[in-house]
Amino acid sequence: MNLTGKIKPSLREPYIIVNTVLATVIFLVFIYSFIFSPEKDNYPVVCVHEKITGEPCVSCGLSHSFSLIVRGRIAEAQQYNIYGLRVFLFFAAQLAMRIYFSLLYVRPAVIRRNLIIYDIAGSVIIFLLAFNQFFLWLIG
Repeated sequence: MNLTGKIKPSLREPYIIVNTVLATVIFLVFIYSFIFSPEKDNYPVVCVHEKITGEPCVSCGLSHSFSLIVRGRIAEAQQYNIYGLRVFLFFAAQLAMRIYFSLLYVRPAVIRRNLIIYDIAGSVIIFLLAFNQFFLWLIG
C-alpha cells in the first residue's frame, strides 16, 4: 500500500496474485501440520485410495510425516512416508520462491519475463525431483 491507502499497481499484477495465493496455501499446509499430530491421530483427511482398495498408496502417511517434520522429528517422519521429507522440502522451497520472486518482481530494474521463466524452470525441476516416485507408482 502507498500513503494514500491504495494498492500499488505492481501488487495487482497476476503473477503477484498467483504467488500470494500459492504462498498462502502452502503456509496453511504447514499450519495444518502443526495443528494435527501423529500422537493424537486426529487428521480430518483420510486416504481415499486406501479406504477403497484396502492398500496404501505412495502418498499414505504424508500428513503424519509433515507433522513430524515440522516438529523436527525427521527420522520418525520417514517411517510414515519415505518420500515425506522430499515433498516437504518441495513445499518449503516453493514458499521461499513465491516470496523471493514476488519481491524481485516488484523491483523496477527487473526483467519480468526472464524472472518468470527462471521461476517456472526452477519450479518444474524441483517438482520433478520431489514427485518422481509418485509418477513411477502411478504408471507401474
